[in-house]
Formats: sequence, C-alpha cells, structure tokens
Amino acid sequence: MKLAPSLVAVATALHSAIAGAASATRESNDQLSVRQIAIIGAGAAGASTSFHLRQFARERGIPINITVFEKTERIGGRTLTVDVYEDQAQPAELGASIFIKLNHILWNATERFNLPLREPELGGDGILAIWDGDKFVYQQDEDSWYWWNIAKLFWKYGTSPYRTQKLMQSVIDKFLKLYEEPYFPFPSLSLRAQELELTHITGQTGTQFLSQNKVSYSCTFDEHLTHETRSRSCSLTTSFKQAPGSIMPPTWLTFTGLRQCEQVSMAPEGASQVAGGNWQIFSHMVAESGARILPNISVLGIELAKDDQTGKYHLKTAPTDSVSTPDFEDTSVFDNVVIATPFQFSGIKTGEGVLTDAIDEIPYIKLHVTLFTSPFRLSAAFFNLDAGSQVPTSVLTTLSSDDSPDSGTQGAGKAGFYSISTLKTVVHPSTGKKEFLYKIFSPEKVTAEFLSALLGVEVDEPFTENVSSEGPDSVKPISWYYPHVFYSYPKELPRVTFQDPVLGPGLYYTSGIESFISTMETSALMGMNVARLIVDDASATKKKGEGQKIPHAQAEGAQRVVLKGYMTRPTVDPYIVEEL
Repeated sequence: MKLAPSLVAVATALHSAIAGAASATRESNDQLSVRQIAIIGAGAAGASTSFHLRQFARERGIPINITVFEKTERIGGRTLTVDVYEDQAQPAELGASIFIKLNHILWNATERFNLPLREPELGGDGILAIWDGDKFVYQQDEDSWYWWNIAKLFWKYGTSPYRTQKLMQSVIDKFLKLYEEPYFPFPSLSLRAQELELTHITGQTGTQFLSQNKVSYSCTFDEHLTHETRSRSCSLTTSFKQAPGSIMPPTWLTFTGLRQCEQVSMAPEGASQVAGGNWQIFSHMVAESGARILPNISVLGIELAKDDQTGKYHLKTAPTDSVSTPDFEDTSVFDNVVIATPFQFSGIKTGEGVLTDAIDEIPYIKLHVTLFTSPFRLSAAFFNLDAGSQVPTSVLTTLSSDDSPDSGTQGAGKAGFYSISTLKTVVHPSTGKKEFLYKIFSPEKVTAEFLSALLGVEVDEPFTENVSSEGPDSVKPISWYYPHVFYSYPKELPRVTFQDPVLGPGLYYTSGIESFISTMETSALMGMNVARLIVDDASATKKKGEGQKIPHAQAEGAQRVVLKGYMTRPTVDPYIVEEL
C-alpha cells in the first residue's frame, strides 16, 4: 500500500529542484510579499494548519505559499487504515477510528469534501464487558432494552453515573469555547485553560475531582476507574476524547458511567467514520489548501537566516532514506515554520537563537495495536467462563482489587492488555469463508501463548503459517495478522501549564495540546489556531505598510507547484504501516 514509486521519485526530484531554486524565487517573492510558510508533518495538526491557512489568508487577502514536509509517504499521521488480507474492499482502521458530530472540524470537513460516512461496524452480538483479569465486573448487551441497562447501572452505582455525565458535559461546554472568540485564537494554551477554569480540572487526579464534586466512588464504582483515569482528572476531557474515537485504548474508561462506556467501545450515538479511512479527511485538507507536499522528506534542522533581520528561518532537509548522507541535504528559507509533530520524536536540531526555551518533552504511551483474523471465537475459558458460555464481543479491562494503579506493564494490571474487540466479520478471499476480525490494544507485543489462550486453539509462530494437522479440512487459527506500534498519546499527569503554540517570532508548535487532550479533533483545533495566529500576524504586518499587496489569484497560482494527484487516488491506499 505504498505511494507509487514514480510519484515518490518525482517528489524527491522536486524537493531538490525547489531547494535549488529557493534563492531565485525568494527574490521574486520578496518583491510580491508572498509569505513562505513551512509545515513539518502531515498529520491531523499539519493538515488542518495547511487547510485553515488557505481559508484565513483568502479572507484577509494575504498571499501565501505553503510547503508541507512529511517524512513518510502518507498523509494522516496516526490515522491509519489497512486492508484486511491486502484486499482494498475490506479496509480496517488501525489508528483513530471514530468521531462524532461534536467534533466540529472533522465533521464539517467530511461535509465540505463530500466524504461518505458509515457507522462503525460491530462484530458478533454486540456484548460489552469490563474484565479485571479474574472476572467480569460489568456486562451490557447492545440489543437489550436501553432502560433496562440504565436500571442495572443505577441499581449498582446509584446516581454517580448521572452526576458524572452532567459533570462531563459541563467541562465539554467550557472546552468548546476554545473554538470561538474571544477565546480563539490563543497564543497561550496555559492562559486560555486558566481563563476557562480548566486547569483546576487538569491539575487533579480523577478520584480527587470526583470527590470535590461530591460524586461517590465506592469500591464498586471504582471498578470502572483505571490507570489513566486515576492518573489525572483529564479523564473527563478523556470523555471528550474517547467519544471522538482517538486511538486511546478504550479500556481506559472515563468515570461517566454506562453511556460513556458504550461510547468508548461500542459505537456511540452518532459515531461515524469515513468509508475507506479517516485519513481522507486530512488528505483533502492538504489538497484543498493547494500546499506543495513533499513526501519522504525529513527536516533535519531549523536555523535563523543569517542574512535576514526579520526572523526568517532556514530549514535543512533531506530525503528520509538518506538523512545520514550530508551530500543530499538542502536548505530552504521560510517566513513561518510550523512544527506539527511531537518535537521529541522529530529528530530536528535547532540552531542558536531559534528557541528561547526548550520545548516541553512529555511521556508518551507506547501502544501495541494488533489486528488479526480467525475463524475461531474468543475462548470462554480465557475469561474464566464455563464451557459454552457466551463470550462478550468487546472486552475492556480495569484493575482488580489486588492491583494498584501501576500494576502490570504500563498499568494494565492483572489482565495484561487494555482491550480486545471483535470489529466485524470479513470474508477470506481464498476460501470465501467468513472469519472474525479482532483488534487488541496492549502495552506489549502479543505472543503465541497469549493468542492460544485467547482463541482456545494452539497458535504457533509465525502466526499465519500455523496449520493444524487434522487433515485436508484443517484451518489456520490465524489467517491474517497485522501488528503496529504507536507512541499514541501522552501519559496524562496532573498539570496546570502546557506548552504554548508560539515558540518564537514566526515559529509555531501544535503538539503542546497533547498533554492537555490528545485526539484527532483537538490536534486539528490546534492546527486551526496556529493558522489563525499566522494570518493575524501577517495582517498586522500588512496594515503597517510593509510589503506590496498582490492579487490573491496571482499568489495562489504561483503557489500551486504541487504533485498533481498526490494523495487523491480513489483506489490505492498510500499507507505505509510499521511492521514488527
């Protein structure tokens, strides 16, 4: 599922040609006051920055050129779609899976780009359960009468779920003010969070916040609080984040009761995904922005331009597959630079004077995501159920009474994994038979021993080559297997300050919002915020009489030096997914 090699070659050649012509075009563009903007990273934040830059600049009559550097061959960042059995007719989301109408940027983009939506598919009978490594502490049947499920919940937990639902909604209402004036745009996330009274929430653990708001968290209710929820009361921002379908493993529940549990694993009301992959949202954003996209190009360094007193930046770049070969390095000059990727993983070196303060490094969760297909259902014995018992199709995990918040790898406790979901049934292209598509979130790579216990059949490594010896009618316990590792989202700890988006004159950063809340939508929000800050700055400069205004059409026409057709293909998936 790689981008066509010819396009990659063209992109690399364009990169060299563009860099070589930079000095010549700079002189021309300076005369026209076309602002040169570089975006490093084509994930949700980078794509949103590019798209909203074009929108805001067009409204203000600001001529801009946008160049997007992406070190991989794909757009979308942590939104990953893979083809089950390498069959394009059977795609599955590996990363961020769903979003809801409350996610204004994503939802509006799907309408603008006429992207077809579908409800997330649920495999099997739609039974959700919460397991503590020994027993199921709660079960819910999707087909059961809604009010019966509510009655069971209130019988067990009283009014606590209702109170937490109300509490969650009040926080979301505050958070959504970040989209609107006078709170938007925001050069300082820390100050805005304080103004909206969100820091008194993010600065506490989940249990502290519950107690402060007079929500009972008895032993039984505490069954549903896991490592992430206890670590910071951002769990109620997590309620916003999990409903939109961030790649956060659904086991880490918020304390919002049954309906939130339902929103996490089983499709929340109104939950949607783009048919063929959510990455298309960001692909279309970049395409509509008219940005020059340079795939497979890594940014190695950012330095202040020595021959310019206005704060312009030099970017040192190279093809990703030759970053260790200095001969391939090129340099381009930009008025604004947006770092739209976690800086600690970028490998970017900054020159003297670029950063006045170090960019905040935050601990990210290393998450193993495993997709696989099998003709076998989940084993009842694995979950300590009697033979023949109906096994839930979606299993979330929580800590047992013997666990502490740090028990097990990354707080997974006795269960040892975060969640297992039966996504849907698929058809094996070779046999024509239906199989189950499973998805596992875990802190470590799953093993043959674990899969053998989970399915109740012997699974040997390599998984997909194991065939039982029962004769010609024997079947493979695992017919297709796809593992991936994400540094998916930060480990949320109590804090009241956050990395601000403005790093210096003309230099911006989007990933600071991830220590506050990490989702597709919020990354897109920060991209929109940075875009507005850049255009506001450009507008202020223009009002001071600096530069000569040129017609927008001329600027946009000059800007559209693009790889036509890149990332717009309807049939070839451009994803390159890390294989383990």
